[in-house]
Amino acid sequence: MNIRGNIADILCVGCQKGSTSWLHSVLQHHPDTAFFDDHEPLTSTVKEAHFWDWNRQRGVDWYRKLMTPPEPHRLMMDFTPEYAFLTDDDIAECKALSPNARVIYILRDPLVRAISAVRMHMLWRYGPDHARALSLDAEAMSLFTEARLELHGDYLRNLRAWQRHYPDLLLLNYEELHASRADTLARVMAFIGLDPARMSDDNRRDQAAMLEARIWESTRFAMERAVVMYLHGLTWHFREECRRDLGLSFHESAPLLDGAA
Repeated sequence: MNIRGNIADILCVGCQKGSTSWLHSVLQHHPDTAFFDDHEPLTSTVKEAHFWDWNRQRGVDWYRKLMTPPEPHRLMMDFTPEYAFLTDDDIAECKALSPNARVIYILRDPLVRAISAVRMHMLWRYGPDHARALSLDAEAMSLFTEARLELHGDYLRNLRAWQRHYPDLLLLNYEELHASRADTLARVMAFIGLDPARMSDDNRRDQAAMLEARIWESTRFAMERAVVMYLHGLTWHFREECRRDLGLSFHESAPLLDGAA
């Protein structure tokens, strides 16, 4: 077997509900990227390999085979948001398997991210026609636990853990990403080492269309005000840590705090 220097060349570790699907879809249109075939339920679409959480027991050879590109020069992508909160040992193993991977972490307003995650789990649990507004009760607490809000939302802990092994990790603010998608994409491609000159006219056209698209939008299930305020309290310290330690500000949740979600 021809062993590649990296198993995964491009890793996006989240955040969940932070446009990782959108970024993955945009990067697909560069001829030097590649993605694995979907193997549901082992993987999630062609985007999330879930090696360290769902499939670690399958072994490194399984992951290596999954991530083998169709052409040796192409860069394989694994965009699994659950990797954000891996243990230090798991990230160290990731570094050993993919020492030169380019790692991206997108951070989104903690409150909006939490609401979107809860709505995603509501969709999975109840289906798209669920009509009753979510109340702050045992049902809501069950959804919060299922969505692992604190693990996904503990941005500073997750970032520092990954930076210990990948100090040049690219950190993106979701709001800035969408305020200037083309500029952010150029920054991401430069970070990865993707040459725009390698793209055909068809590649450029398809990628330009993706710059205007939205891949996944949570179903806007209604939530009572008490739920929104509870989630605000749950995520407030994550926001403050980002402001204090990373110099990142988030504004997406301001309308939610002024009115209803």
